[in-house]
Amino acid sequence: MTCTQIFEDSYGSVIDHVDEGFVEIRWYDTTADMTPSEFQSWLLKFTDLLDATSTRRVLVDATSFKMDGMGETMGWRDEVIIPRYNGQDVNKFAFHLPAGAPPIGGTPAPEGPAQFPTGYFATRAEATEWLVT
Repeated sequence: MTCTQIFEDSYGSVIDHVDEGFVEIRWYDTTADMTPSEFQSWLLKFTDLLDATSTRRVLVDATSFKMDGMGETMGWRDEVIIPRYNGQDVNKFAFHLPAGAPPIGGTPAPEGPAQFPTGYFATRAEATEWLVT
């Protein structure tokens, strides 16, 4: 399988899984030191990187994501990032979360202004299976 790391910094990496047809954000535990403004900058960078790929499915490996203050950024994400994803024709968005996270197991569905379904999964295998089908 062909996969290419197209970006990395101290907070995470972006990997294009060309053969499987999805782009992955892999967060690192160093996100414990990430500020909301750094998170916003990171997501803006990711949308630019997504433009450079032909993939329209996204996997977010958040099993090591540690940043506090996510509530502060969710409104901004809905206003700024989700419209960019919609404009990029993202068609599936999957989160691989730590075991026991509350949203795991629900039926994938569009959220807020998103025009694509988002799913929350306990295992990487479940997330990628849903993404590629």
